[in-house]
Amino acid sequence: MGGNEAGLARTLSFVVPAGFGLVYVLSALTRDVPAWSRIAGALLVTGAFGALLAWIRRPDGRLLTVQAVLTGVVVLGFEAPVGMIGVLCGALALASVWPGVAAAFCCGVAVAAVRVGGVPGDATINLLLGAMVLYGMVWLAEAVAERAAARAELAMAAVERERLRIAEELNERIGAALTGIAAGFRELAATGTDTAGMREVLGTARACLAEARAVAADFRSLSLAPEMATARALLGSAGIAVEVRAGHAEPLGAAGGVLAEVLRRGVGEVVRAGSAGRCEISTGERDGLVVLRIANDGAATADLGAAGLAEVAARTDGAGGSFTSGLRSDGWFVIEAAVRAPGRDRPAPPRPARIAALLLAVLLGGFLVKGMLPVPWGAEFVAVAVCLGAVGALQLRWRSAARPARWPVLLAAQAVLSYVPAIWFGSVWLGVPSFLAGTLLIAFGRPFVVLPPVMASVAAMGIALGEPAAVVVNYTASTLLTGLIVYAFVRLAQLVTESQAAGAELARAATVRERLRAARDLHDLLGHSLAAILLKGELAVRLPGERARAELAEAAGLAERAGAELHASGVMGLGEELASARSVLAAAGVELDVDAAHAFDGEASAVLGIVVREAVTNILRHSTATRCVITTSPGGLSVANDGAGPSDRPPGSGLGNLTTRLAELDGTLAVRRDGRRFTITASLPPGRSAPRRDVPAR
Repeated sequence: MGGNEAGLARTLSFVVPAGFGLVYVLSALTRDVPAWSRIAGALLVTGAFGALLAWIRRPDGRLLTVQAVLTGVVVLGFEAPVGMIGVLCGALALASVWPGVAAAFCCGVAVAAVRVGGVPGDATINLLLGAMVLYGMVWLAEAVAERAAARAELAMAAVERERLRIAEELNERIGAALTGIAAGFRELAATGTDTAGMREVLGTARACLAEARAVAADFRSLSLAPEMATARALLGSAGIAVEVRAGHAEPLGAAGGVLAEVLRRGVGEVVRAGSAGRCEISTGERDGLVVLRIANDGAATADLGAAGLAEVAARTDGAGGSFTSGLRSDGWFVIEAAVRAPGRDRPAPPRPARIAALLLAVLLGGFLVKGMLPVPWGAEFVAVAVCLGAVGALQLRWRSAARPARWPVLLAAQAVLSYVPAIWFGSVWLGVPSFLAGTLLIAFGRPFVVLPPVMASVAAMGIALGEPAAVVVNYTASTLLTGLIVYAFVRLAQLVTESQAAGAELARAATVRERLRAARDLHDLLGHSLAAILLKGELAVRLPGERARAELAEAAGLAERAGAELHASGVMGLGEELASARSVLAAAGVELDVDAAHAFDGEASAVLGIVVREAVTNILRHSTATRCVITTSPGGLSVANDGAGPSDRPPGSGLGNLTTRLAELDGTLAVRRDGRRFTITASLPPGRSAPRRDVPAR
């Protein structure tokens, strides 16, 4: 997904400058000069724009110098339009050569002033528009590429932040209680079996178990996915056909707990009644609310269907949501709960998207001013201004790639304004249909279908108005270029927004997965341990003397181990990092092949997990990999990818820090490059690993 967005953005940033080059080549070929001058001018323009396109693909100061020299030669020696200098200004601005921008712009204005013998209004506007279009186009394309490349890395950072929050929350809510339980049992084992004291410690253990369950429930409440999967399985086992559709974004926060309870109770009532043959469960979002809907065909009356739902209705209302239930006209009983969830307000568009909209508005404004320059002041000037303003207003309604409301009417109005005023305004109106070409591209795509008719219509208008062939060719080519510019700005703005939204969604999904992992670990690590602690403590109450002390000592040991496991649960080992790597690499379009045939002890697993994390981060930041292979062995692991860059580019600096970490375990880190293959190998001394019995599928 990210690669597709970045690829489209780079294509747009390449096609528009190429369109500029085409317009100026045609301008050189249609000049009324000897053939050798036309050909030489066209070749020089081709060379200048060839250097520009090469520089966009791979910035190099020498290419920019070639463009500057060829632009100067063709403008000064072959009288090419000074708009070419505007394109050069845009390239110099992208390279942050601001003195060069100022010098080139002043040179362009001076050349235009000499040519027209006065104030060069039209040429000055062309200079400004050429510079802004090129600068904005390439800058937006880079913004799209940066966001697409960074979002998987941002997801990893979100997981790290969530892991720290989870560790702090667990230690705050459960860690201190476990420490107290262990200390209490140790003291009782050493001083004697004080019944009152044991019951106090057991009460603390029960409260700790209840808190652990509450924390796990809180973690799970961020996602409805586990509850929806459970509901599907429960209904299926009862012989009820079920359809589940999830249309909400996660995490849900406190709203998840409320909706999960509604889902459990609603499905439970359907199964308990035993009269339904079909059930539909769906979620969606509406006006900042997350909506859960449960429908089944087994309730004979509304009263029967609503049985047992009063408690969840009250809880939903108490959370500031709404709860409704009743029979539909088709006899299905429907439960609907809607609860407000955090972060559902529509975010402001990202800065690059706002800049794209601003650039499009400036482009339209520049064209309007340019169109009115040749019109003498008077009634005609006012009429042209009004019509051009209407065209601009209609065009701005299409500033997003989504079709606006009543778009057929808007499109028809713009089409009428693009052609009919030419009856009165003549050649002044020849450039207006170019914006219609951009609108058609936004509305329908398919450039090879929508652009040729508009270009042909402009050519026909020019011929009908008696314009010279050179002017007709120029306007026809400009229609293609302006249409592409309008479409490119709108599409790039959409790509920036989509990429940012995809990154936020990936980070949210990663956060939810991390919380669900913590919930599972909390259940596995503490649930059984606390149950065993309670069992041994309660047994000690009933046993005499030394036997009671032995049970208390074992209960204290279990509490201490549970505390240590709780502390360690905030650190991801190799297995968790491999799962995280699979998720983020898949999101970045990189295939991952894992051969994890060996397991490692806790300390080694943690360090090797960091090696995997750092290697994946470097793949996302520095490579163009399509495939990654992670292999474990008795002596460590290796991470290889097929996207190594130039040999003079070093790997990420974080790999250097891993050398120190591995050295603390008497291990080593090696990096090898073989053509496009880049391999990181972490080696550990013998005794740190063992073969796994449950080797996962590749």
